[in-house]
Amino acid sequence: MENEIKEILKRHTSHYYISLTPRGNTSILISFLCAKKIKRGNILTTDQGGWISYLKYPKKIGLEVKLCKTDNALIGLNDLKEKSKGCSAFIYAQPGGYFVEQSIKEIYEICKKNNCLTIMDITGSIGTDLCNGKYADIIICSFGDYKPINVGYGGFISTDKKEYFNLISNMPEADEFKKSRLKDLLEKLDNLKQRHETFSKANKKIKEDLKKFNIIHKGKKGINVLIKFKNEKEKKEILDYCEKNSFKYKLCRKVLDSTKDLFSFIKVNEDAVSIEVQRL
Repeated sequence: MENEIKEILKRHTSHYYISLTPRGNTSILISFLCAKKIKRGNILTTDQGGWISYLKYPKKIGLEVKLCKTDNALIGLNDLKEKSKGCSAFIYAQPGGYFVEQSIKEIYEICKKNNCLTIMDITGSIGTDLCNGKYADIIICSFGDYKPINVGYGGFISTDKKEYFNLISNMPEADEFKKSRLKDLLEKLDNLKQRHETFSKANKKIKEDLKKFNIIHKGKKGINVLIKFKNEKEKKEILDYCEKNSFKYKLCRKVLDSTKDLFSFIKVNEDAVSIEVQRL
């Protein structure tokens, strides 16, 4: 069953080497350890639309973190050109914050030119056309709760380079993936296409129903929908819509330092409502 799962993941990632991990965060840590062994330097990540472990884990292994500027989680390519110089790796989420597709080809080419590894987190895009391992040195993914592959346990790390995989497979930080969870994982993989169809339908409905509001990156592909509000009246109207339609939501807020506020970092640094389609 494990081999069958890995073959499916190979098709989704276009990567030959796959290693299942007990947590998505384990995959992140391993990717940073690999980057440190391959090329010493800082870890670069986005200032919005990422994941909190992107900030925390480099410091655990003696690396510093630099931030690439984004336009509400959409990676700024010009800033990436400058910031990726001298960094060991750039890690980012595709789509950013689960709501905005990134320019993966351009990102990869910029990082490659600057000798910086590209680590793509495809937790929110696996099984879609937004995910393509041709444009990532290392891919990571989580199967946690409220993810497209929502096993509630585990993840994987992949690469198409044997020398990188040799490092990955020798990392003691990765405990064995529980064999008892393989059946659950296979079932979720079989249901992945249908799950993305559910996300897409809901995403389109929300954007149409709330088109009078300021929807962030409205024309970009993603799962969730993020909407700015100007005042309490607009905020209440958006939240009432969520309650009426049984959509889960999270509130974002504008702060001075996004790294000190969870949702300002993993979503957007704006006064906004994140409609959490991923939780359907």
